[in-house]
Order: sequence, then structure tokens, then C-alpha cells
Amino acid sequence: MLQTPSGGAGGGTAARDSGLMSIGAVLNALRAEFPEVTISKIRFLESEGLIEPQRTPSGYRKFSTGDVERLGHVLRMQRDHYLPLKVIREHLDAMERGEAAPMTLVGRQRTADDVEGLPGGRTVARVGKAELLAAADIDEEALGEWESYGLIVPLEDGAYDAEAVTVVSLVAQLGRFGIEPRHLRVMKAAADREAGLVDQVVTPLRRHRNPQTRALAEARARELAALTMKLHAALVKTALGLHLP
Repeated sequence: MLQTPSGGAGGGTAARDSGLMSIGAVLNALRAEFPEVTISKIRFLESEGLIEPQRTPSGYRKFSTGDVERLGHVLRMQRDHYLPLKVIREHLDAMERGEAAPMTLVGRQRTADDVEGLPGGRTVARVGKAELLAAADIDEEALGEWESYGLIVPLEDGAYDAEAVTVVSLVAQLGRFGIEPRHLRVMKAAADREAGLVDQVVTPLRRHRNPQTRALAEARARELAALTMKLHAALVKTALGLHLP
């Protein structure tokens, strides 16, 4: 059995000898796959009970290989499936117990009464404010500013559509280049106009009596949205004289 002197220094040595990692080392290990992860995000996930790192006598966090793997799972499920932390926690806990833990759809179910012309059973994935703040590593004041410019719009119950995670991440990245939220109002206005154009095409399909035609409206909307985004990107590249993939 390894013997170490008592006190903070001994605890730190024991942690290193047992293969535990500091929060900085964990950050470096994760950034290859998750370049936007931050120390504050890791601390937030700990405060939400997603991981439980050990502590040295001096109070420093020490993470095991299992902790790092669990963090990777959490970040992956947030990024790829937009799952709320509660669902992610239950999923991982079930896996650790050796139970089957299939990925499920999350969010409230909208019925045809919720959205005119849409079939029932449409799933809307949502995230809470705390998760949104952690995703962009911002505070509530910054989020409030972004909302004031219409870049982020909360749902009626105060939660956010899952796509808001992508929006806040991109706004934060643009901010590193000195592009402020007020500069992005023109992009929001352009997006609204493009959405309006798509809506003009699919609205008659959504109001059709035939359920199959109404279902086709959603597929058509996705197709048109993808085409408008490709055209928008191509026009921006052309305007800048860029030849990017």
C-alpha cells in the first residue's frame, strides 16, 4: 500500500500515483473531440450530478478514467441528441447498472391542435436555461442581450428549443472575432425572410385534408430549408471571393 505524508501535498501525490487527472488535464483530453468545452462547463456538469470526481485534502478535483469517459458520453449526448441533463443522467445510471438504456425522444408532444395542419405526435426537444448557459459558457446577462436582438427566443414555459444550443454556440464563437450580437440582427432578419419564403410554399400542404399530404409538408420544408442554406452559403462565399468547401 502506498504511504504518503499527511496533508494536501501527500493527497495530491497519491492522486497522481493512482492515475487520477486534474481538471486541466481532463479539459485537454476532451478538447480533441469537444473543442468548445470549458472548465466551467465541467464544473457545471459536476454540480448537476453527472460526475463525482474525487477531492484531495486540499480540495482539488481529481478525475478517474471512468469520470472522463462519462464526461465524454454526456457531452456527446448533448451535442448529438440535445438531451436534457436529467435524461442523460438516467441513461448513464441505467448503463452502469447493466440495464438496457435505449435512446429516447425527448420534449413535449405537440398535437394537431398545437400546430395547425400538423399531425399529432410531433416531438419538440427542449433544453433548460442552465444547460443553454453552460453550452455557450455565458451568463444570464449575455443571454438576455441575445434575446433582446431576437437571436434566441424562449418557449412559453421558459425553456428553449434544442436548436438554441447551436445558435448560442455559434454566437459565442463569432464573438471571439469581435462580432457582437447587434451585428447579427441582419443575419436574423435574412433567416426570417428565408423561413417566410419556405413557409409560403409548404403552408398549403400543411392545411390539406389528406394526412399524407400534411406529412409531406414537413419533408418538403426540410428539403427547402437545406437548399436555401446552401444557396445562402454560396452567395456569401461568392461575395467574399472565397473558395471554401
